Amino acid sequence: MTEVLIQSERHGAVRLLRLNRPEALNAFTAAMLGQLRQALDAAAEDGATRCVLITGAGRAFSAGQDLADPHVAPSREPGAAPKDIGWMLEHCYIPLALRLRSLPVPVVAAVNGVAAGAGANLALSCDIVLAGESASFIQAFSKIGLIPDCGGTWLLPRLVGRAKALELALLGDKVKAVEAERLGLISRVVADAELQDAAIALAQKLAGMPTRALVETRRALDESMKLDYETALQREAALQSQLGFAHDYLEGVAAFMNKRQPEFKDR
Repeated sequence: MTEVLIQSERHGAVRLLRLNRPEALNAFTAAMLGQLRQALDAAAEDGATRCVLITGAGRAFSAGQDLADPHVAPSREPGAAPKDIGWMLEHCYIPLALRLRSLPVPVVAAVNGVAAGAGANLALSCDIVLAGESASFIQAFSKIGLIPDCGGTWLLPRLVGRAKALELALLGDKVKAVEAERLGLISRVVADAELQDAAIALAQKLAGMPTRALVETRRALDESMKLDYETALQREAALQSQLGFAHDYLEGVAAFMNKRQPEFKDR
């Protein structure tokens, strides 16, 4: 029987995915990353899912890559060839990161406890990141002679600027949740005891909003990083043209004019 490394729960239109290796602080293995990607694929294909929430089981979000995983663990045999860590990135992390960033619904991360290495960058890849007050973020890669991965080199300078990104990446120091919020690394800190309820409430709020517009907003912001101002303006016009013909725009305007709650359906 296959071990369940990703638990899936439904909360209305929200699909909660829980990283489930609590005994290992939810450190990633190739099998776990594969199950997470499958769970995201399932959420993408499920028309009833309008938001995804990712959190960790136990006392951590994720300690990052499990260095005992045979795909990355250096061999102890004398003269053995070193492992190609790039294989793990190409086959596991890159497909996962691209799937997460292209999901057709918004994604919330609820960071409980430590989020280190790839675990931190997986969380930061989500659209909105909530953290419990005892949570922490660590770019641990430099401690073992590596660079930030799972999108870290792209995410960090865009979130906190080049100078702070370099400090976080080069030193690999622990950043507590309150400091992470101050830096703009995450969205909001809440009390540990309130984290799950707050995250589910936020995800349900997003699930009730015009999903397609939210996803196009994410895409437009990501693309704007590589566009000049005029091209970004033209991109906005093209997207507004598409969204203006969609159900949710017409429904949103009708609800506003008639002072009622809208019923958004697009995804």
